[in-house]
Amino acid sequence: MKKSKLITILCMIMAFSIFSMGCMESSTSTQDTSVSGSTDTITITDALGRTVEVPASPEYVICSGAGALRYLSYLEAQDRIVAVDSIESEESELYSRFYARPYALANPQFREYPVFGEFRGNDDPEKILTLDPQPQVIFKMYSTAGYDPEELQKKTGIPVIALNYGDMVRNRDDMNRSLRIMGEVMGKEERAEEVISFFDAAISDLDARTADVPEEDKITCYVGGIALSGPHGLLSTEPMYPPFLFINARNVAYDPMNLTSAEVSRESILGWDPEVIFIDLSTIQSDDRSGALYQLQNDAAYSELRALKNGEVYGMLPYNWYTQNMGSVLADAYFAGKVLYPERFEDVNLENRTIEIYTFLVGRGDEETGRQVYEEMINAFSEPAFTKLDV
Repeated sequence: MKKSKLITILCMIMAFSIFSMGCMESSTSTQDTSVSGSTDTITITDALGRTVEVPASPEYVICSGAGALRYLSYLEAQDRIVAVDSIESEESELYSRFYARPYALANPQFREYPVFGEFRGNDDPEKILTLDPQPQVIFKMYSTAGYDPEELQKKTGIPVIALNYGDMVRNRDDMNRSLRIMGEVMGKEERAEEVISFFDAAISDLDARTADVPEEDKITCYVGGIALSGPHGLLSTEPMYPPFLFINARNVAYDPMNLTSAEVSRESILGWDPEVIFIDLSTIQSDDRSGALYQLQNDAAYSELRALKNGEVYGMLPYNWYTQNMGSVLADAYFAGKVLYPERFEDVNLENRTIEIYTFLVGRGDEETGRQVYEEMINAFSEPAFTKLDV
């Protein structure tokens, strides 16, 4: 009996030990899964006020709509995309037309990604569902274009974060919020704050240099050929042109009620007779007769303008290229500042400053990349930017 009882007790101990080890292994496995973050999610309120649950710091995303991939590049998270829209593809006829985009020039690998839909947010849910790996999040800029975010989310089963692009003038809050939302999703909160601070510091510097210039001492100026969904002629301008606003310039077409580009009349330009004319070089892609340079060179009436008589016509970087390229806006502002207030910008080396801007925003801190982007942007059109134009 004693021997039988002993065997029974030993069997019970062994069984209990095996059960305990199994529980420990199960507990460790659950803990590892939690630590890896594979099941972690966060809840985001997007620009439309939608509450969206997304994976924490996802590895795979796509960016839909003008400017979404630019912002992701600013946050240095562009390596996590798995596909692009058609404007990034070399095979698209749009590629050469919208070439002058610093974020794309700094990331030539975008051309090699599969295409998930057409540009300007015209996504293809079927193509998205064939991607491998599958995106875990879709960032959608300009949510009224293409599929509604909610509908796109239902069709793909992938969380969609709607964003408002904003700008650096009256809609800076929208821009900052989009950078912060994207930063929160991607685990790039610190970088988002660095980008916002960079913009704030540059705009403050431009303002500080020119804020106290008396109005009567300011040189009158005009910018023509402003791009809007493609190139335009001399009459296309921007009444709230950011580079002029940042340096407190005397823009003859200024209109605080008009925040976008506008077509002015030929008679208005002749009546304003600006002392300096800046030309958005995207106009060179227009048909010869509809481009700003052709119009200045061939319309006899324009030859009477002071700017033409005195050789004060300059080429500017286009920045409305698949919506606003913020770095080019700042570079244009520094260039306009050096032309209009040379003594106030005497210490600014324009080439170095522009390289600094591109290095920080799209070059991941690599000066060689920033310099390469600068060179390609300056020479993207048949006339070099930041020079006097022969008209």
